[in-house]
Amino acid sequence: MAHDPDPRLLRAFSAVAEELHFTRAAARLYVAQQALSRDIRRLERELGVELFVRTTRQVFLTPDGERLLPHARAVLAAYEELGAAFTGAGGAPRPLLVDLNSPNGMFSGRVLERARELAPPDCELMARYESGLTWAAAEILAGRLDASFGRVAGLDRSVRARLDWQPVRYEPMAVLLPEGHPLVDRPAIEPADLAGETIYGGAGNPRTLEWTDLARQLFDEHGIRLAPPAPLAVGVDEFRRLMAKNRTPVLVVVTFKALPGTVLRPLMRPVPLSPVALVWRKGLRHPGLDALRRAAAELAAAENWLVRPEDCWLPEEDAAVMGGSG
Repeated sequence: MAHDPDPRLLRAFSAVAEELHFTRAAARLYVAQQALSRDIRRLERELGVELFVRTTRQVFLTPDGERLLPHARAVLAAYEELGAAFTGAGGAPRPLLVDLNSPNGMFSGRVLERARELAPPDCELMARYESGLTWAAAEILAGRLDASFGRVAGLDRSVRARLDWQPVRYEPMAVLLPEGHPLVDRPAIEPADLAGETIYGGAGNPRTLEWTDLARQLFDEHGIRLAPPAPLAVGVDEFRRLMAKNRTPVLVVVTFKALPGTVLRPLMRPVPLSPVALVWRKGLRHPGLDALRRAAAELAAAENWLVRPEDCWLPEEDAAVMGGSG
């Protein structure tokens, strides 16, 4: 029997026990129903008992579930008290540090803006720009950052095991071409059209290993060469200067803002997808994180961010990881 069940599993159990409905409990926790069911099954395996009886019409607690519920509530209450002991002056929570990856107006900024509207008045959410989930994840685990956005499947499994995440968006990919490139006259480009080309996919940047891995998988399937490692260009002006000098196309996402002297073209047939999740340290409790998760779920539902095009490209591991949290 497990002696220290993950608090997340206890929260999942308590939500279902109180709602007696998996769909409502999943909505309350801002997680996919599939992820919630998986957490309940995991808790049942760890405890060696069955907690719920499920029928086509009803969900109700077993005797073991009834026995667990008061203990789960006591443990979760203790976690709440622990969090309250580390709030800021006057009882306000400490600021939540949120990495947006980039300051250039991509969708993560919209999630943060909406979260600030949803958060309690005394809750501060502060933006950071770490530029890459590989780097940001290390900062999260070191306690220097609270949340970030990015491709979870590209992280080392040992790192992933210490994080929680919530799928937010499938971001279609694009290619940033220098002016005068033979393909700039096309409104969209197929990956097959880039066969034999050398394209920059972040090689050499230790902060974005998850992005380079995704680029390599896409390029290998379509005969595209990954540009060799290069020193990291810091700042828009330096990036633009190097691109004008080297004239190497760059793999980006469709929300990337094209720079002067460049043309952005979406990729299609198939549409390669960059899977993005909101990521935080396992066990973190903060009203700002609650607001951030609610904002991400709200925008994803309103704008169909998690709907995949029929003709799309996505690695199997990414599809599995985006199926739920943890």
